[in-house]
Amino acid sequence: MDHIANLLVQIKNAQAVGHETVVTPFSKIKFELAQILQKNNFITSVKQDEQKDTKVIVINLKYSNGRSAISGARRVSRSGCRTYSGSKDLKSVKQGHGIAIVSSSKGLLTNKEAKEQKVGGEVLCEIW
Repeated sequence: MDHIANLLVQIKNAQAVGHETVVTPFSKIKFELAQILQKNNFITSVKQDEQKDTKVIVINLKYSNGRSAISGARRVSRSGCRTYSGSKDLKSVKQGHGIAIVSSSKGLLTNKEAKEQKVGGEVLCEIW
């Protein structure tokens, strides 16, 4: 099961029906991905919580004028087809209005941060 794709679909579905929060099982990579989304103003807040003796991630979604902050998300690298990119080959997403999240040797980074630090890696997803 692809945990990252599942998280992206949960967020998109929750925003489509106007939910305030998304609660998903905890994993370190999903928590780091959600923190990057918060830092880039795609979601309001993210926190780790415990419900019924299980760790969960609680994500508060962001809306402005009734429209969600995330208009689209796409999983790039999948288990059947991994996609890697060098720092010079990282492209902008939606003409700079979105971000790509890259798994590098320095952890999860946005495409802009990876270019600045001159590191490449596996392109996990694109969010715009």
